[in-house]
Amino acid sequence: MRIIRDLGDGHAWTLHEGLLDDGRRVFVKKGAGDAAGVLESEAAGLRWLAEPRAVAVPEVLAAEGGTLLLEWIDTAPATAVAAERFGRDLAALHAAGAGAFGAPWPGYIAELPMDNDPAPDWPSFYVSRRVLPFVRLARDRGVLPARDVSLVEEACDRVAEVAGPPEPPSRIHGDLWSGNLLWSRGGGAVLVDPAAHGGHRETDLAMLALFGAPRLDTILGAYREAAPLAAGWRERVPLHQLHPLAVHVCLFGEAYRGSLLTAAGDVLAM
Repeated sequence: MRIIRDLGDGHAWTLHEGLLDDGRRVFVKKGAGDAAGVLESEAAGLRWLAEPRAVAVPEVLAAEGGTLLLEWIDTAPATAVAAERFGRDLAALHAAGAGAFGAPWPGYIAELPMDNDPAPDWPSFYVSRRVLPFVRLARDRGVLPARDVSLVEEACDRVAEVAGPPEPPSRIHGDLWSGNLLWSRGGGAVLVDPAAHGGHRETDLAMLALFGAPRLDTILGAYREAAPLAAGWRERVPLHQLHPLAVHVCLFGEAYRGSLLTAAGDVLAM
């Protein structure tokens, strides 16, 4: 394999387009040190998401020595037909389920470690593995003052009460913002860069909404036809956005503090 084009960098790794000896183009991520574990976790998540054959993911061609090689995806704008199909396919992916809330490999989101140890139910998993660790990391980094941490902790105390009816673990992407949803030239959706684990299916839907996935209404409409959501799902969107917003505060600082506090306030008002 040889590198034919540099694509920039992301977090703790560099991105490239490569060419295999057989002429296939590949997407290459290169990291060093702790980044090797991040890339191995990404590979494990991609393979797990591929198992049900519900939504396309790039084939993992290699993941070792701090290098991740993935099938190259040629992209195109999202179409209404592709968005409707993705909504149905995402419902099928979620329905494939998981053995527990969590995952059997070490978790990461960007370069930040994420605890994937199982928990007995989704509210306890979400609070103890997804929200509070990043809120406290932001505090330790000097981004969130104590009063902000207390507000999010108060919201976390209400998660079990406002989470809606209990559901079994779904097979979720875990970081499904619009940048991790590609639209291939063949017309289908392709999921990339997951933080995959057994979680709550509304988490993926809330993440799609957070930064405005294209044709979101079409995606959600097709999803709900295939797998109806419990009453109150729209009101629970801020609940499921607490985790990604806390992560963004850790990664990018003050710019996301207001959004995190707004989401926490919305949860307290539920």
